[in-house]
Amino acid sequence: MFCRYFMAIFSVLLLLSWCYTAHTQKPNIVIFMADDLGIGDIGCYGNSTIRTPNIDRLAKEGVKLTHHIAAASVCTPSRAAFLTGRYPIRSGMSGHDGYLVLMWTAVSGGLPPNETTFPTILKEEGYTTGIIGKWHLGVHCKSSGDFCHHPLNHGFDFFYGSVFTLVNDCDASAPSEMHTSFKEKLWFYAEMFAVTLIAAIAGQLKMKIKVLWWVIIIFASLGIIFFAYWSTAYYFFRYWNCILMRNYEIIEQPMAIETTALHIVREAKDFITRHRNVPFLLFVSFLHVHTPLVTTKKFIGTSKHQLYGDNIEEMDWMIGEILHTIDQEGLVNNTLTYFTSDHGGYLEGIFESSNGIYRGGKGMGGLEGGIRVPGIFRWPGVIPANTVIDEPTSLMDVYTTVTLLGGGKLPQDRIIDGKDLMPLLQGRSSHSYHEFMFHYCADHLHAVRWNERSSGTVWKVHYMSPIFSPEGAGACYGSKVCRCSKDQVNYHVPPLLFNLSKDPSEKYPLSYDLVPYNEVLQKINQAVANHNRTIELVPKQLYGINNFWNPKLQLCCGTFPFCWCNKETNI
Repeated sequence: MFCRYFMAIFSVLLLLSWCYTAHTQKPNIVIFMADDLGIGDIGCYGNSTIRTPNIDRLAKEGVKLTHHIAAASVCTPSRAAFLTGRYPIRSGMSGHDGYLVLMWTAVSGGLPPNETTFPTILKEEGYTTGIIGKWHLGVHCKSSGDFCHHPLNHGFDFFYGSVFTLVNDCDASAPSEMHTSFKEKLWFYAEMFAVTLIAAIAGQLKMKIKVLWWVIIIFASLGIIFFAYWSTAYYFFRYWNCILMRNYEIIEQPMAIETTALHIVREAKDFITRHRNVPFLLFVSFLHVHTPLVTTKKFIGTSKHQLYGDNIEEMDWMIGEILHTIDQEGLVNNTLTYFTSDHGGYLEGIFESSNGIYRGGKGMGGLEGGIRVPGIFRWPGVIPANTVIDEPTSLMDVYTTVTLLGGGKLPQDRIIDGKDLMPLLQGRSSHSYHEFMFHYCADHLHAVRWNERSSGTVWKVHYMSPIFSPEGAGACYGSKVCRCSKDQVNYHVPPLLFNLSKDPSEKYPLSYDLVPYNEVLQKINQAVANHNRTIELVPKQLYGINNFWNPKLQLCCGTFPFCWCNKETNI
């Protein structure tokens, strides 16, 4: 009898010990980030015509955030904020009207080496870290071998993917984006050159003919050099920017994008299998669903939304394959899985994405459609299943959350804007730690959100917003993305105020003469003043020469300018 009681007690203690160990040891962390995906494009957020069973499964088995916000509505600044837990303006990654993102691989701008990413912290805590897919945060600083902005110098042990992003030029069969852009710039600079030359000639008419000819020759030479420089950069764009790398090695130049999805799945599964016995961080940064929407033959024509829907369904399949490996390796109960998009869906393409009920889209400043994104967390036994949370949260919160889960400490020498999500995800807190959230378009503050905890109301003020057509394609009147300032925005004087709790679509601004308007605006204006005092001047990574193509920084598999190779194994 005693033995039976003893064995029963021992079994219970053993089980409790196992549960405690399973949920207190450092969890594996798997991050899925889509590119340009609209919140209305997946099933668990209301889409009934695009099949996303694997993403929906994550939501059913975990927590779905409905008020999840990106720090920017375009790629580079949003991803910089995600990895650093800081508004992009703090790191100089906010951009400007000329260039909202990094425009080439061969530029000196990028995520500064002095920024501390969460992979860096987790690596110090014993994690093996990997990123597979898109980077788009720079490569080199001063020379073609320093790799100062490269993922391996920002805390990742392993990198496989594209250091840039996808554009139509990466697909040889798609119409070029960059050649069109080049022709537009060429005409602009040609006109400027002609005007300058005429002015110079007019100023020299009273001088000797010999001097006049020297002026013409100098200006003509400068024009030829400038034309050769830019035309080379644009016409070789596919070879010099659409590159697949493994760690520091170029393995495809140009990248064979029709097989990249299969390679990403293979590399992600291999990474999990190789590191199943140690805590790991895996960041799967999809090239999907950015144009040119490259989709393997297996998925072409399978959706109800042409190539865009096909591309989403393929991405969902990729997620399913990676989740299956986690299941196979018996890691599901000790793995925190997170799914999101870097910002809202793109409204300017041939195939329009859906941002659900939210106004605007990618590149449209602080409009809700450009920054409200999916946010799904799963960790069986630690985070409740099939739960929905409506509190305001940010992509930057992942920084603080995973840092603390991995046993790390937040940097004390800088402001970290991300908050710990675990109390909210586990139900230990019913309110978000965010009181104010600031929404930039490049380095211009467009809007501010106030989570008024006493009333449970979320207010949003717009100081300015991009001029755009709500009709979808052509929204930004000829520009690929909307501009952030000057004559391309509406300046709201007085500012527009919305009650997002009742009007998430931002359709009905409050009347200026209502009692809440002045009280809310005064509170938010004070928060803006306090926030502005925390912004320090730092080098602007996306400005001027930092975002200007530099041949000496060009990644090249071979002898420049003849850069091409294929070292990848065919699938």
